[in-house]
Amino acid sequence: MSNGRIPEQVIDAVLKAHDIVEVVGRHVHLTKQGHYLKGLCPFHSEKTPSFTVTPEKQIYHCFGCGAGGNAIRFVSEVEGLSFGQALRKLASEANLDVGLQSPQNGPAETKDHAERNRLIEAYELAGKLYRYILLSTKEGKPALEYLRSRGLTDKLIELYGIGYAPAGWDTLAKLLEKREFALPLMEQGGLISSRQDGTGYFDKFRDRIIFPISDWKGNIIAFAGRAMGEAQPKYLNSPESMLFHKSRTLYNLHHARPHIRKSQELVLFEGYMDVIKSWEAGVTNGVATMGTALTQEHAEAIRRLAERVIVAYDGDNAGQTAAYKSIPILENAGCQVRIALLPSGNDPDEYITKYGSERFVREVIGTAVPSIKYKLLHFRKNFKLQEDGEKLRYIGQALKLLAGLSSPIEREHYVRELSSEFHYSYEALQQNLNEIRLQSEKNERFGDNKDKPWNNVMNDGKPREHREKTPAIYPAYQFAERQLISVMMSDRDVSGYVQRQLGEQFNVEAHAALAAYLYAYYAQGHEPSASTFIGMLQDDKLESLASSLTLIDNRNGINDAVIDDYIREIKKYPLLQILESKREEIKKAERVGDISKALQLGSEIITLEKQLKSS
Repeated sequence: MSNGRIPEQVIDAVLKAHDIVEVVGRHVHLTKQGHYLKGLCPFHSEKTPSFTVTPEKQIYHCFGCGAGGNAIRFVSEVEGLSFGQALRKLASEANLDVGLQSPQNGPAETKDHAERNRLIEAYELAGKLYRYILLSTKEGKPALEYLRSRGLTDKLIELYGIGYAPAGWDTLAKLLEKREFALPLMEQGGLISSRQDGTGYFDKFRDRIIFPISDWKGNIIAFAGRAMGEAQPKYLNSPESMLFHKSRTLYNLHHARPHIRKSQELVLFEGYMDVIKSWEAGVTNGVATMGTALTQEHAEAIRRLAERVIVAYDGDNAGQTAAYKSIPILENAGCQVRIALLPSGNDPDEYITKYGSERFVREVIGTAVPSIKYKLLHFRKNFKLQEDGEKLRYIGQALKLLAGLSSPIEREHYVRELSSEFHYSYEALQQNLNEIRLQSEKNERFGDNKDKPWNNVMNDGKPREHREKTPAIYPAYQFAERQLISVMMSDRDVSGYVQRQLGEQFNVEAHAALAAYLYAYYAQGHEPSASTFIGMLQDDKLESLASSLTLIDNRNGINDAVIDDYIREIKKYPLLQILESKREEIKKAERVGDISKALQLGSEIITLEKQLKSS
């Protein structure tokens, strides 16, 4: 068996050098469940984990979207690489010399990969230039003094790679040209801009403090620049490029990632300085959306890293409104959300400067309130609570909000708080809340109402998360084929027996293909290894199918008699198909009065039935 591109021994060596749990764990938070580990699938949006990793077999499979394979396929899919690129990446990490050259399986792919690498090299060079100018030149001294005045130590400046882009028009452009970088590509990557008259290029960032933006691996993929003078805008980010997607990128993720995984909690800030100053204060699990609105893609990336999120946005109206809007986005992704309350007009950076690190951690991060509590606090500002009419309107809105809580204990807690604050009886408020919930349930019976925060049902009245998922029920022959291939992947002797007794007589084309690959795999002397076998397929659909079949639990109840039963069931199916066809033909012959043909078909049917009984 050969894939025609990469030798099988190379694939095997790379797979043996890596544990799939470690490879997947860089991207997915995994929790142990029996023989498996489970987490949220990185390939589709979900709230309930359906993504499974099997350490024993070194494979992954998602029951939600069907994605599956080994460690190489996972890296390929999650990082957008070809199979060969993913293999080379893992080989490099394990210091394996696999003797493979750059990919030759497509000029467009090769060009794209080369351009990405070249842009990363250019950003790294630009980052070094800006750091040097900030720390070692007279031109960078005002920027360095400004950063120190904001409370940034030299250690922090070095850790975050902060630099300074000089006021000159083409400092970076000249360096890139001297180092033989393709300037049109550098423009596409957001480092420089072309002059309107077509005479050359000038720097994108000028007279700005530079904050490098890195991907989760630590590669610089963009810059954020803060103006030193009166230039507008005050903050300028690199444009979207093949490296940088603002709606998916989280600032400081490469530093914060291990701390987030350890604590299973993430603190979400708005700006770079908030993250940096908070790091110094001891909040090492903080990331930022870089001044852009939180997106669903951000939220899904966050949920794959952590279960709990503290939103620590600025204390002004804009910041608090953004925090309010972030709640449904994060909760829809499956996060448990709390909101940090900052005094009006303060952002985390300013709070730490005024009151110190210890107080920030204790009184802001440590006292973050649950999302429902924050919602009540946030929209009460719209009511004049000293007036009876406004007070009643607020209580009515608050009860509507509380009606959406699934926990009776939570509902009771907040209803008692309302009762205590506004001096209405708990019983009266609870009665109102129950009426709201009852009316909501009536409305739901006539259609799904996604706009209501307490509504999570479809027209049949069943909550989405509690609906029974109908398990796949396979016809007997398909069930037998799946079971057989599952056993064959872990047992060379069974595979040899099936090859002799059944050969290629599998009825499902994909099953026949997997069986043929297995016969060849063992014929070449390989030992049973689901991960290695799957790696040699290099076909997305077959890999997904094979990974799902490895999860069939057939450790008990499989013996020679059962194997023979499966083989008989598979062989019976074509006969059953012919028998069904003959029965249809005899009906047609009888309808048109063709007695001789009907008698002939009847004789053939009797013969087929005898064959089935004896098989």
